[in-house]
Amino acid sequence: MLRAFHGFVRDRYATEIRAVYGVPVGDPLDRFNRLRHVCDGTSSVRLPPTAERLTAFFAFARARLATTSDYPAAARDYALLRTLYHCAPRVGEAVRLDRCDVCPDLGSSGKLHVRFGKAASASGPRPRWAPMLDGLDRILAWYQSDVRPLFPDTAPLFCDVLGQPLKPEAVRDRLARLLVEEARSVGDRFTPHDLRRACATHHYEQGMDLLTVQQLLGHRHIAATMAYVRPSLNFVEDAWRRATLTAVTGLAG
Repeated sequence: MLRAFHGFVRDRYATEIRAVYGVPVGDPLDRFNRLRHVCDGTSSVRLPPTAERLTAFFAFARARLATTSDYPAAARDYALLRTLYHCAPRVGEAVRLDRCDVCPDLGSSGKLHVRFGKAASASGPRPRWAPMLDGLDRILAWYQSDVRPLFPDTAPLFCDVLGQPLKPEAVRDRLARLLVEEARSVGDRFTPHDLRRACATHHYEQGMDLLTVQQLLGHRHIAATMAYVRPSLNFVEDAWRRATLTAVTGLAG
């Protein structure tokens, strides 16, 4: 509603204000509030896949490895999709990872060096270190030792049969076909970017603060992170129960 009101004022009086003051009418909502107001209509916002939905999907993708006729590609896709969910790179960042960017000795569970992190327009890449959470370190260790040698000996971590980096559109297409093969309803399908949004949302639901989620996603502005986090419909009730239980436990000594 607020955005619509400011839009009306701008359209109605912009010409008169510019004639009197000689300046154009800009958007009165700053960057922080602008992103918040984009999401005011929460009823139409698509929620990311739930943790339970992704558990079922990855179980299907893992079981499929035993029967597929193209094991190397299926195993590569499995490791890549797990990376998108647990480490939250953008798909364009993930396909530009090299094998040397997997650093298992950094931190408690290893890190990925996202050297080509997305940046603002007209500026260079913004590299970052992304922790390999939720067992991703073990998945990538398996992938590098058992699956990656089945492809040409080139630098890219996730490559095609020629050893070249996968294209983002190829990742989206392969995920879409995998979801069709899973034979779930259309409403249960998701995109590679939905995995990044799910990572942000699920960590926030588990208690990770927004500043930490911002660092994980590589956002420059926390407002962008706030637009990503879409807790489940029961999140408020669950948070209230946890807070009440903590208070009661504290009072009981």
